[in-house]
Amino acid sequence: MSVEQAKEVLTIEAEGILAVRDHLGEEFVRAVDLIMECPTRLVITGIGKSGIVGQKISATLNSTGTPSFFLHPVEAMHGDLGMVSSSDVVLAISYSGETMELNGLLGSLRERSVRVIAMTGNPDSTLAGCADVTLNVHVPREACPLGLAPTTSTTATLALGDALAVALLKRKQFRAEDFRRNHPGGSLGERLKVAVREVMLTGSRIPLVSDQARFTDAVAELNEKNFGAVVVVDDRKRLRGIITDGDVRRLILAHRSLEDSRISEVMTEEPVTITRDLMAADALSIMQSREITVLPVVGEDLVLEGILHLHDLLGKGEFRFLI
Repeated sequence: MSVEQAKEVLTIEAEGILAVRDHLGEEFVRAVDLIMECPTRLVITGIGKSGIVGQKISATLNSTGTPSFFLHPVEAMHGDLGMVSSSDVVLAISYSGETMELNGLLGSLRERSVRVIAMTGNPDSTLAGCADVTLNVHVPREACPLGLAPTTSTTATLALGDALAVALLKRKQFRAEDFRRNHPGGSLGERLKVAVREVMLTGSRIPLVSDQARFTDAVAELNEKNFGAVVVVDDRKRLRGIITDGDVRRLILAHRSLEDSRISEVMTEEPVTITRDLMAADALSIMQSREITVLPVVGEDLVLEGILHLHDLLGKGEFRFLI
């Protein structure tokens, strides 16, 4: 029964988005033009659920090349209005268009000659009447069976905000490079564009042990390199297996002697590997899909060339570029 109810909610919300799509016309083009002509920032305001949706729309706009910030209408009337300049454009969100706190802000915005775009489900509302442009987000019905909780209307408003952001992105000819510049904490994008050979550990930094060594030697290497794993190779440096911290813990929990254990008994044979010419993004995808944190890098005949750790790809550790 609950699955059918969930499907009904999704159907109702999908109908709402399609209804908003059908409302689109010249007003949407005017809204895009107004924002494109704005020399400063797009200020987004709303209260309650509309305010939460507005914060998400603002975040999306900032990511995609349209400078924006969210302004709470109550805080605006208690000093934050000083953040708004006459050259800004305001996107005011209220499904009813009769939200007292939001409409109370409109007079102050008009005094500053600020242009206003309304996003409302009521084109005949006070908000729409005070706006330069009105975007109609009216939906046939809410998914809430009581018709009280904003559900379909907030989904449709959020979707229209995405449509606005994407339309502006295309008008600005915003590129992937620009997106990455806006996500330096998302310098993850930059890190993942490089080849594996540029970021893998090589030489003496690789946690490495011979398949002829004692198991306690592997434990010592694990402890010294502090990498979470040690790779096992033969006398021709071909990869034979891998031993992780977890393997050692499981051995101890099984009450087996470290001295008496052999590497071949504990290591994982034929571990997942990657080659040096693939991208760091490929390495991350493999790690995520296989739920592992370490990848040996191999060449022909499985000769070990390096090793990668998930932390290096995600930036939690030092990201090493080889010279």
